[in-house]
Amino acid sequence: MVGMTGVVRYMLLSVVCLVVLIGCEQEHDAESDLALWQVSQAETGWPRSIQTEQGRLTLTQPPKRIVSTSVTLTGTLLAINAPVIATGGTMANTDVAGEYGFMRQWESVAKQRKLIPLYQTEANAEAIVEARPDLIIISATGGDSARKLYAQLKDIAPTLIIGYDDKSWMQLASIFGQFLGLEKQAQTVISQFEQDVQKTKDMIQLPPQPTTAMVYYQDNTGGNIWTHESAQGQLLTELGFQLAEVPDSVKGDNSMGQRNDIIIATGERFPDAITGQSVLLFAAAKERVKGFIHTPYLQATQAVKNHQVYAVGNDTFRLDYYSATNLLHRLQTLFGQSKHAN
Repeated sequence: MVGMTGVVRYMLLSVVCLVVLIGCEQEHDAESDLALWQVSQAETGWPRSIQTEQGRLTLTQPPKRIVSTSVTLTGTLLAINAPVIATGGTMANTDVAGEYGFMRQWESVAKQRKLIPLYQTEANAEAIVEARPDLIIISATGGDSARKLYAQLKDIAPTLIIGYDDKSWMQLASIFGQFLGLEKQAQTVISQFEQDVQKTKDMIQLPPQPTTAMVYYQDNTGGNIWTHESAQGQLLTELGFQLAEVPDSVKGDNSMGQRNDIIIATGERFPDAITGQSVLLFAAAKERVKGFIHTPYLQATQAVKNHQVYAVGNDTFRLDYYSATNLLHRLQTLFGQSKHAN
């Protein structure tokens, strides 16, 4: 932590002392009896341990000052009423984020709970130290990952690296609930959402299947196509959608680490990747549909030919309880009325 001010050094020392009092153990134990992401707890409830890719992480008591470095994970933590006191942010004042870089779907909740905005876009170790966390949570991949700071942060407070590229927000909520002692809160939110999923499934009539679900680049050069392992893909599958397969010949290298949730298709390969009879545009408002349909090199795709292209909202790039609920309501609006009309 070269270059830290005297104040920050003092805070770091204070936080390290706090960690010693709380108790933290992270071991690289190949013989662990816990499966990956499995949580164990003492009969009295604490301590609790979780098996991560970095080893076993143990807390001796419930954390009270959680810092999330991931705007994607923050939404899920807020939904289960975790004591998250500060978060990293994304670029402020955009279609997806407000003045502090908070995602718009949970911005009002964050303000009500007086969540501290640590930084925007670029993770800042000193800002994290100043928040005096007793638990730090990092996303394993994605543009909001602070993984490069792990070596520093793990000496400040217990630090959990967890991926969202292969887990739904509900799976994350369940893991967080078990590890943080918030099982009831997590189960309540999950049950509420599952009821909304069933309601949506019952009332909508699906567009022609299969469906290509994707994020279409603003410059019209390509897109990120959601896979079955993505949170978006898992939710669509639960609703009855069939995700269209992407030919191996057009699959590119994943970016932002080894990601399982997207397939990147750009340039000449892009039209061949859109094999669905329908297209759902994520991270997009209704206005983007017109641009997609009128893109010259997409005219031969079946979805464009049949005008089966739909936008499902600007806030759907990162799915948490709030944005996923918004997604369900938009799908009800898009596909609900036609079913009742039949």
